[in-house]
Amino acid sequence: MTENVWGYRDTSGHLAGTDLTGYKVEATDGSIGKVDKHSDDVGSAYLVVDTGPWIFGKEVLLPAGTVSRVDPDEQKIYVDRTKEQIKDAPEFDKEKHLGNEDYHRQVGGYYGGPHRI
Repeated sequence: MTENVWGYRDTSGHLAGTDLTGYKVEATDGSIGKVDKHSDDVGSAYLVVDTGPWIFGKEVLLPAGTVSRVDPDEQKIYVDRTKEQIKDAPEFDKEKHLGNEDYHRQVGGYYGGPHRI
């Protein structure tokens, strides 16, 4: 796991400033949806993934540290978590996720990294 769960790994291939909106997101065991929005902010980078019918239209917040690889040619993002792990993550709350340290601590803790935002 990366030292900071809220930062992209140096080996992910993600270039800051690249628009990832619409990229497909692949868990270790299959597709989980598409990127609805994302942030490259240092120390608080994340993806918001629209899971579509997979979890009945639910959105999930994935810290950037879960991204193992970005493939710009295929417009796919690979994360190092299973579908079940993502499904069991704290529920995404679009009202809380921006600037709410407790919420980021909860999500960051679930994904196993430091809880900085």
